Amino acid sequence: MPDISLIGNAIIDVIAKPIDRNIFKDESSSVDSIKLTYGGDALNECVILSRFGKQTELISKVGGDEAGSKILEFLDKNKIITSKIIIDSNVETSINLVLVDSCGERFFISNPSSSQRQLSKDDIICQLESTGEIISFASMFISPLLDIPAMTELFKTIKTDHKKILSVDLVRAKNGLTLRNLDGLLPYVDFIMPNEEEISALTGTNDICKNANALLDAGCSCVIIKRGKNGCYIKSKSLECHIPAYPVKNCIDTTGAGDSFAAGFLWALSEHWTIPDCGCFGTAVASCSIEHMGATDGVHSIDEALSRFDIVKNMMLHKR
Repeated sequence: MPDISLIGNAIIDVIAKPIDRNIFKDESSSVDSIKLTYGGDALNECVILSRFGKQTELISKVGGDEAGSKILEFLDKNKIITSKIIIDSNVETSINLVLVDSCGERFFISNPSSSQRQLSKDDIICQLESTGEIISFASMFISPLLDIPAMTELFKTIKTDHKKILSVDLVRAKNGLTLRNLDGLLPYVDFIMPNEEEISALTGTNDICKNANALLDAGCSCVIIKRGKNGCYIKSKSLECHIPAYPVKNCIDTTGAGDSFAAGFLWALSEHWTIPDCGCFGTAVASCSIEHMGATDGVHSIDEALSRFDIVKNMMLHKR
């Protein structure tokens, strides 16, 4: 039985850094580094949680190709349960090109018909037996097959039939979706983790307090808004706190920072830490990630994250 089950993407990222914004004006360009890494929000969270000692499983889909085989080998190497990953020979495994500028910000080039956009409700529901007590749905709004009705049915099954703790992470909503479209879905969500841009796209406002309240009013139990270099903001009916970011001196690559935060938060949650401490640990883990190229290359053991957690917690206490 896994401790935590993760639902979402497993892909290959080809990361090039640093990229000048004028890259397409020249026939050929040189960069300092081009690196192949394994990624996808759910894969990233799985890998970090496994390295921190949690038994994790991934519910996902890959193609029946060489890239899919490489992903499965990587997951096996990182001691992640892969028995619930669907191998579909009719799709290509997702390979994303990630262009990182000199400030560490990244830009993605992806194939819209590849495996990360082919995961469906039926692929997932049949896999929900024997999941962990915590389920992280790490890929909201990525697969068009998981539209609002499909996600609502899935989340209801997770909460009503299986009685699990459900955490949801997301990307920027598409096709004009607003928070109002999610009314029937959000009451099944225990923890939701948008970043500032993602939640603003749903609400139309940049006020993090108003945005958190809007999610609570829509039915979420606890809202965690990721704020990058400004840490995170957490709000529930009984709690409100601002968590600072660990003071990173050299930001190399922000790819997967949000996934690293989510993994840290979920690890602490599974250890029954307080919600503010979960947020502090999340920002500590994210800080380890952005000091290296790739989403998980900077997060190898829990010791560094724990030492940074102590610093973040002291920073939070001194701000009160």
